[in-house]
Amino acid sequence: MDMPSPDAGALARRPALLAELAAVVARDALISDPVGLRAYECDALTAYACTPLAVVLPGSTGEVAAVLRICHAAGVPVVPRGAGTSLAGGALPTADCVVLGVARMTEVLEVDTADRLIRVQTGRTNLQVTAAVEEAGFFYAPDPSSQLACAIAGNIAMNSGGAHCLKYGVTANNLLGVTLVTMEGEVMEIGDGHLDAAGLDLLGLICGSEGQLGVVTEATLRILPQPEGARPVLMGFASAEAAGACVADIIRSGVLPVAIEFMDRPCIEACEAFSGAGYPDCEALLIVEVEGSEDEIAATLRRVLAVAAAHDPVATREAADADEAARIWLGRKSAFGAMGQLGDYICLDGTIPVSQLPLTLRRMSELAQARGLRVANVFHAGDGNMHPLILFDANTEGQLETAEALGADILRLCVEVGGCLTGEHGVGVEKRDLMTAQFSAGDLEMQMRVKDVFDPRWLLNPAKVFPLAASAARREAAA
Repeated sequence: MDMPSPDAGALARRPALLAELAAVVARDALISDPVGLRAYECDALTAYACTPLAVVLPGSTGEVAAVLRICHAAGVPVVPRGAGTSLAGGALPTADCVVLGVARMTEVLEVDTADRLIRVQTGRTNLQVTAAVEEAGFFYAPDPSSQLACAIAGNIAMNSGGAHCLKYGVTANNLLGVTLVTMEGEVMEIGDGHLDAAGLDLLGLICGSEGQLGVVTEATLRILPQPEGARPVLMGFASAEAAGACVADIIRSGVLPVAIEFMDRPCIEACEAFSGAGYPDCEALLIVEVEGSEDEIAATLRRVLAVAAAHDPVATREAADADEAARIWLGRKSAFGAMGQLGDYICLDGTIPVSQLPLTLRRMSELAQARGLRVANVFHAGDGNMHPLILFDANTEGQLETAEALGADILRLCVEVGGCLTGEHGVGVEKRDLMTAQFSAGDLEMQMRVKDVFDPRWLLNPAKVFPLAASAARREAAA
């Protein structure tokens, strides 16, 4: 993984920079010792690491603005960081950068159940948003698997989804407004608490921009009344292709479950060993959850099971009670951790049309066999957001590189069948050099011009999203 060479001038200015930063944040909010910096040398893409120049953990929007003004004046790059759960290297630092983390900014600033919104600082975790409103009978819908740890800042940066995005949408569908601080330290309020704000849709531009345009310090989020009831059903199939075809037919039938999750045999076995959820012995498994009144749940599940019957499921089981439903979801939510029992793996993120699931699953298996590796699958099948897990041995020379090559093959396949490179993990460093597989030179130029407007010197989150040569040329031209 190529990264830009550090700027010798920035390294030389480090003592003066640290003194300026220390003057605008609390003493324990500035980390500069080698041991402390090691905790920030990578995110959840742990194959690559680099020790940053310094780490700053501000406690307010004002402090974030002050830090950015100092770094902008010094020409020092800044890497925004939420909780560091990015699987695409979205928060990977460079040796000459300051990591700006929002982990201390966790306050709830406003709750308005009448207008169904909550305003929070973006260091607050996804699950803590729901915790702030659940006693009032509300919840925050986007629910990535890492929701216990991931921060709202990262959810906005990557436009995260989750198991229930089939019905409720991803972060962009639940984001009403943000406070954004530009690289120059200017504070901007974007959005006004409504899903359709006046003026240009700058909010849509910010959500999913991966820290390329500014640092989001506060967010206004849509909250929803908790459903009357919900129930998942397990359906096991004799092949991954049959399960994929079943998903396509459920969507085609007009039924809208709240979630459709897919797991294949390697993932089923690992999750069952971890959680004891009672998953059936099969090649592929679907978890389909519906919600509403008891009558509505029963009627919808009948339709789902009728569609599934055409694909000869080897097992079906409705959750009998809340405890069983919780176990079913515990297995799925624990999938990425449980898969660690099988060894090292790379977790990919690509999106395809639901109708292409059977073909894509078959082609992925063929690509893995050609590279001599195994792929396990667990993903949000309802919206085609796939998360193939490429299994490899990090201690065997060359296997990491082979796994990365297979990952590139699979992501190109997603584009070939009409999908895209990412659904919710972002591009980061992992996929930046694959951007040309999806976008023309003109497409990329238009995207880079947007960054020119918000960050003319290309100091925010360097070496991410855009092919390295293109971003390096942009930054050199702006210097």
